[in-house]
Amino acid sequence: MLAAAVTSQSDKRLLSLDFMRGLIMVLLAMESTGLYEHLSDASGENSLLHGFFQQFFHHPWNGLRFWDLIQPGFMFIAGTAMAFSLHKQANQGMTWNQSFRKILKRCFWLFFWGVLDYAIKPKGLSFELWDVLTQLSFTTLVAFLIFRLPSTTQIMICVGLLLLTEVLYRFTNVPGFDQPFTDQHNFGNYTDLLLMNKINKDGWVAINCIPTAVHTIAGALAGKLLLSGKEKIKPLLIWAVICLIIGYGLDIAGITPIIKRIATSSFTLASLGWCLIGLTACYLGIDVLDHKKYLKFFIVISMNSIFIYLFFEILGGWFNRYVGIATNGLMGFINTPENLKLIITSLCIFTLEWLLCYFLYRKKIFFKL
Repeated sequence: MLAAAVTSQSDKRLLSLDFMRGLIMVLLAMESTGLYEHLSDASGENSLLHGFFQQFFHHPWNGLRFWDLIQPGFMFIAGTAMAFSLHKQANQGMTWNQSFRKILKRCFWLFFWGVLDYAIKPKGLSFELWDVLTQLSFTTLVAFLIFRLPSTTQIMICVGLLLLTEVLYRFTNVPGFDQPFTDQHNFGNYTDLLLMNKINKDGWVAINCIPTAVHTIAGALAGKLLLSGKEKIKPLLIWAVICLIIGYGLDIAGITPIIKRIATSSFTLASLGWCLIGLTACYLGIDVLDHKKYLKFFIVISMNSIFIYLFFEILGGWFNRYVGIATNGLMGFINTPENLKLIITSLCIFTLEWLLCYFLYRKKIFFKL
């Protein structure tokens, strides 16, 4: 029943694709509840568990943690899903111009919701371009425009985007912003001043959309491969190893450090390597070896990924406080320890969000951009 429900959404749709997207959304939803922060606080600063939970936070600057792979995974899977969507549209007789209009509409709404996500601040309206949806609106358009080009040409374009990033950071030499890999003093910070008249205090930059377009393009190429009759596992793993070796090699050699916050070329390649390994593992385990037990938990949230993302990003503050008042009040009667109370509250929030997605899934209501 589950396979039939999923494949009805798109011709030749892969369960591994839905699982991977669902896993990313589950992890993001849990993060929005504050669960990882509460678990980290409860684990004790010098414990092994504390070190483990640190993997669920972005690296402060030069380095790579598990959580730094979530946004690249989001971009990568969007590209893979686009390949399947365009394949379905082609089978339905849709022309390139018709597909282009659909993509333009999607990119517009991605940009709109990405800007709206951070537009309303306590001090008034704000214009920011750091949200993942805003970035995805650019990378999706780029990936679509070159989708029909030969794979080799697309790979060369990816190399060109990474080289462009290196040139912009290393050789523009804007006074005060001429330190390529220094927080608050790099070219990305300078472009943010031009675009938004502000610099992100945590080091994120809007032009990350240039190098991370590689994630979406690579995702689309992987999607094409999965749709083809060619060997799949071996080329995916070969490219994964190539990306990992070059990405980590650039960092270890001191050429380009792995920095997620400004999406350096080394970070882009290393994270892409892990994305390819993740997709390969999911495809092999689910679609080849047919391990499909417990997938429904993730597919329920995957089918409304944009909806639940906007829900916890835009309404999450209010919803989290509302649920927190109820759970804290109930647990207060039995003198629950504060850390445990916070963890239980986060789990309750996530459970309610998942049940909301389950309700939509049962009613066959799927929100798309």
